[in-house]
Formats: sequence, C-alpha cells, structure tokens
Amino acid sequence: MFKRDLLTDLEKWAENPLRKPLILRGARQVGKTSLVKMFAEKYDHFIHLNLDKKEDQNLFLHELDIHRLFEIICLHKQIRSIDGDVLLFIDEIQNSPNAIAALRYFYEEKNDIHVIAAGSLLETIFSRNISFPVGRVEYLPVRPCSFSEYIRVTGNEKSLELLDTIPFPEYGHDHLIRQFNNYTIIGGMPEIINTYLRTNSFLGLNKIYDSLFVSYTDDVEKYAPNLTMANVTRHIMKHSFIEASTRIKFQGFGNSPYRNREMGEAFKMLERSFLINLVYPVTNTQLPIMVNYRRSPKLQLVDTGMVNYFSGIQGELITVKDLNDSYKGRIAEHITGQELLTLSDSVLYKLNYWTRENKDASAEVDFVWQHKNKIIPIEVKSGKAGKLRSLHQFVDRSPHNFAVRIYSGKFSVENAVTIAGKKYKLINLPFYLIHKLPKYLEYCIGD
Repeated sequence: MFKRDLLTDLEKWAENPLRKPLILRGARQVGKTSLVKMFAEKYDHFIHLNLDKKEDQNLFLHELDIHRLFEIICLHKQIRSIDGDVLLFIDEIQNSPNAIAALRYFYEEKNDIHVIAAGSLLETIFSRNISFPVGRVEYLPVRPCSFSEYIRVTGNEKSLELLDTIPFPEYGHDHLIRQFNNYTIIGGMPEIINTYLRTNSFLGLNKIYDSLFVSYTDDVEKYAPNLTMANVTRHIMKHSFIEASTRIKFQGFGNSPYRNREMGEAFKMLERSFLINLVYPVTNTQLPIMVNYRRSPKLQLVDTGMVNYFSGIQGELITVKDLNDSYKGRIAEHITGQELLTLSDSVLYKLNYWTRENKDASAEVDFVWQHKNKIIPIEVKSGKAGKLRSLHQFVDRSPHNFAVRIYSGKFSVENAVTIAGKKYKLINLPFYLIHKLPKYLEYCIGD
C-alpha cells in the first residue's frame, strides 16, 4: 500500500476539530487521488467530484449558499440521506473558481463535512483574479513514492523490519542496496512502480514515462497565462532532465533565446507546480539557515526515474553497483534529494546545498539538514573520509563536529579528522537509510 505515512497525516487532520479544508499539492500522477480513495475507506460516505468532468464542474456554476450547494452535490451523486461521517473530495479544482471560493464556506459554515481538494498546476490560480480562501485552507505535499513505500508495496515484511531496526544489521545490506538501486532506476511514480513489480521488467515502462511527460506538457499548454510563458516552460521541461543536479543559470538555459526574466518566471511556476525544485545554496554553517538567492541554484526534477529515462542512462544504471559511479554521481545526488524531500510534510520546505562565501571557491557540500540546533552537512560520495575535502571545509567552520556521508557502503560511525586537523564524527549512511536520516541523527547525536 502506497503513502501510508501520508495516511497518518490525513488521519491527524481529520481528528482535529479546528481542521480546515485540505489541499493536496503535488505533480500529476504522484498518487493524490489514490491516496484520498484509500483514506476514504474509513468514512460512511465518500463523495468524489472530478472537475475535469463537465457535469461535476457545472455544480459550481452559480454562487450558492454552502448548505444548498451541498444538497445539490448530494442529489447529483444520488445520496438521499447523510448518516455518519462524510468526506468530500474535489479533484482538479483548478477548473472552477467558484469551487475554490466554496472552500472558505465549507470551513466557516459547514465544518462537519471533511473536505479535501487537489488539482494539476494548482499554483496557476494564485496569480489570477480568483477569490482564493487564504487562511481558511491548509496544505499537504504529495510527492513520488519514497524507498520505504516502494519496499512496503513489494510486501517484503523482513526488509521493512530491517529498515526499522537501528542500527541497521549488516547482514541485510546487500539485499537492501540491490533493492534501492532498482528503485533508483525506475523512480517513485506509482504507476511505474506498479507496472515494474507486476512485470519484473524495465522494458514496459517507456510508454508510461512518455505519457507522464505528455501530461505535464499538456498542463503547461492549458494553464500557462500566455503563449510566451507556454513556450518558455515547454523549453525548460524539454531540456531539464540532462541538467539534473547541476548548477544552472536562467539566462541561456538549454541554449534558449529567452530573457532572464521570462526564464526565471517559468522556472518558478514549474517549482510551484512541484515539477522541479530549485536548490539554492547557503553559505553559513550555523542557524539560522540563510539562503543566498543570488547564487546559481541546482536543478532537482520531480522524479529520478524520469531523469534516467529522458537522459538515456537507464541501461547504464542496470549494471552499476555503486550509484556514485554513474553519470558523474549526479543520479546518486538526485535520488538523495528526492528522498530528503519526502521527509517533510510542509509545502514550503526546500532543499539547500552549501558553498563558501567566496564566489571563486570551489568547495560545495551536496545538501544541508537542520537537526535541532545544528546544520548538518550531507555529502553524497564514495571513497575514504580523507577525500571529502568540501565536507572538511564545512566542518572546520561549524560549531559542532558531525557530518553525514550518503553512499553505497554499510552503516557506520567513523572517527575522522579534517585536513586542517579538526576531529569529527562521520555518519556513513547507506542510500536505503536516507528516509531514516532524522532517526539516525537522533541515535548518533541526540541532543
């Protein structure tokens, strides 16, 4: 079963007497509708409206009193009486400004009904003249499936038991790293995972990847505010996969003729759509985390499997034992970022990397993570601790002495020394334990 952790988040939302209508944010085909249908099993009544369908969309043509609107919805769905808990799910809500506005009144006047909404490129409505119920809704991000969700759907209870064991037992390493490599190749899109597990083959996935890309570009065509923005966004999507995990500049991206401002607006729209993440650097090593938006961001795409397919490197990855040996380590970094994103339930959470303040300095640490009052550096790299030069520069500047290395080796905590002579603890975390990062930091660092 996918999205079990998100089901827990939904249960907490439903139990809160002060809950607001919940908007699920995420790219198309990441499992938003399936998640809600699974969650709906606990309700006495589940009302599903899909506003891609004219007959459902027409329910919101007129601005009605919320009680009358709900009566009309029930009549439309042939529900004669309501007895028990009700979940109303409004899918593709971006197609109806009146449906968006109605969320406010479900909160203020009919809060006995549990309301969840979702939509593709939902952020496009924020810039239109639409009465969006600011402060009267809450959000939950839905991202591609994490590795733990992938393992869960395989039904391998022993692997799940091992992943929950801290510290991880060495005898399970070879099996889990093979599983993680397979997961990295196909990515976390639910339909891809389901097809792969059913066929045990990579060959039948290509049409699904193509279909996903077409659906994203169709959304851009449909919801872009103007033709120029549609063209710029389409250009970015076409050229973004080969730039995954690299530092980019808006001006000239993909050899484009478009201006910096046009490219910047399109990149930010795609980021709000959850199709990409712009990973900006920080230059400090202690709280608060201060992001430097003047520096070039790294590009994180919605799913590593799509990066592999559209970059043409699937075949290479199938034979690789260490992810850091493939594509100059960029796939290893990209899947790490994808896993880290699943650890946050906030739509505002952003990944960051670290670089020195000196613009000419080459030192760069792949990611930083806040653990209580510490900024923890995370390097995705194989090899000996003594070769982690950028990590050493971070540690030398840091008020604490902890760092994390993500790699294909076994879990360990290593007593290490920077080139400058500072002693520190290097937490070596295998790829399959990235989703357990907070628990391992607690285990190794504590307070």
